[in-house]
Amino acid sequence: MRRLKRGDRLVVASHNPGKVWEISQLLAPYGLDAVAATDLGLTEPDEPEPTFEGNARHKAMIAAKGSAMPSLADDSGLEVAALNGAPGIYSARWAGPTKDFSVAMQRVHDELGERGVWNGASPRANFISVLCLAWPDGTTQFFEGKVEGQLVWPPRGTNGFGYDPIFIADGQDLTFGEMEPAKKYAISHRTRAFDVFKHACLDAKHD
Repeated sequence: MRRLKRGDRLVVASHNPGKVWEISQLLAPYGLDAVAATDLGLTEPDEPEPTFEGNARHKAMIAAKGSAMPSLADDSGLEVAALNGAPGIYSARWAGPTKDFSVAMQRVHDELGERGVWNGASPRANFISVLCLAWPDGTTQFFEGKVEGQLVWPPRGTNGFGYDPIFIADGQDLTFGEMEPAKKYAISHRTRAFDVFKHACLDAKHD
């Protein structure tokens, strides 16, 4: 696999401020010069593919070609077992054009309610993240992370973003929305994908 070395510039190919901050924090110990796609004036691409891998590759390649630098993109979402994996790749779109995730969480709740799921055990769900590292010459590499858990209602906590306030990871008592950021990032799906990425592509960090 191709590797990145300390001092290399890397585009964080996301227009979601929460994702950009989280990925930048994960990259910081490795000496990379991370720059957000928005800071380069790159437009936010659509997500036209039917898989997380396809959408991550699409976003990473657009940023890599637009910046002439290696780019790291994430496509992630919530998969609810009782909804046959929905919202899945449509997780952001369920939040509507204004990206209001209170709307998205309400839709998850209502659709589970229509199936009578809330009457029994807490609905099972998982967060999944697929990272794609793309190079301007078209080379791509993929890294996946997943965290299993269950949903709760009503939403709890104001930390994090997206569906965090309704998701409790297995072995935890707090939702991702209630956790302190450092505790959440230690077990999150994106951190798990990043762990695979760093072992494959990054030099060892130094204090």
